[in-house]
Amino acid sequence: MKNISIIVPETGIIEAIADPRYLFTAANEFLKSAGKKPLFKVELVGQKKSIKLLNNLVTIHPDKTLDEVKKTDLIFIPAISGNIDEAIKSNKGYIKWMIEQYKKGAELASLCIGAFLLAETGLLDGKQCSTHWLSASDFRERYPKVNLIDGSIISDAGGIYSSGGANSYWTLLLYLLEKYTDRETAILASKFFAVDIDRNSQAKFMMFVGQRKHSDSSIHESQNYIEKNVEEKMTLDYLAKKVNLGRRTFERRFKDATGNSVLEYIQRIKIEHAKRNLETSMKNVNEIMYDCGYTDTKAFRDLFKKITGLTPIEYRNKYNKLNLHLKEELV
Repeated sequence: MKNISIIVPETGIIEAIADPRYLFTAANEFLKSAGKKPLFKVELVGQKKSIKLLNNLVTIHPDKTLDEVKKTDLIFIPAISGNIDEAIKSNKGYIKWMIEQYKKGAELASLCIGAFLLAETGLLDGKQCSTHWLSASDFRERYPKVNLIDGSIISDAGGIYSSGGANSYWTLLLYLLEKYTDRETAILASKFFAVDIDRNSQAKFMMFVGQRKHSDSSIHESQNYIEKNVEEKMTLDYLAKKVNLGRRTFERRFKDATGNSVLEYIQRIKIEHAKRNLETSMKNVNEIMYDCGYTDTKAFRDLFKKITGLTPIEYRNKYNKLNLHLKEELV
């Protein structure tokens, strides 16, 4: 029997608490239907006996408090909401407990921005991690020793797991279910819950938001220029000259301030502009490419797919409502 402990964080996201519980209790029923023994004992664990969520609209009564769990096999750390500093402070009691359980052999799995609580343990230092793409910059600033993988749906760092944003955690839940049972049970669960299995990237959902939480006015000025002139072909020398900096100094300060190289930043801004055009206009791909300052069709397509996981045409077919209506009229 595998003991699964799902912590109930203050300011926790209720779905990220309920869904792993539902999946692994349902898995027991799948196993029984196949003539096998139930494998999981699933419990909600809290710092106290009663925890209010959703601005006091919901009260959860955990099965056990931390001091009542002497040993467990797998700990789920659900997503948290609201101010991160306040959430970490209000959930401090879980940090020491998770470290102790890990030393006893427990595995840890964070869901979405539950990764912040997992990283607070220090157990992720030097290891790979996934979290919601929108929280990536904040996460990197707080935990520079953790190797955050951009766009990843799940990461497996030897008994420490994490998942990407929002509903991406279902991929991790199915991954762990398969690990503890078999492929057949995981596929059955994916069909029952109508969830894709083996999805491996958040890329097509990601929106690039330039890092602005810095005080370097020259870099702010260069960011503004890049974002307002996406159609231009920009060089490092040109951008450095505009803010009266030497090229090497400009490159260093830009990387320090934004977390991106200048080239990476330009590319992400241009591709974000292309995405918005593909979502909202009926311009052809070449027109959009030229609007973003690119003239090489293959280079543009390859870069777009590298960043989004989709070709420009695939992206338009997926997200453009005008295109969807046109398809419906043609059917």
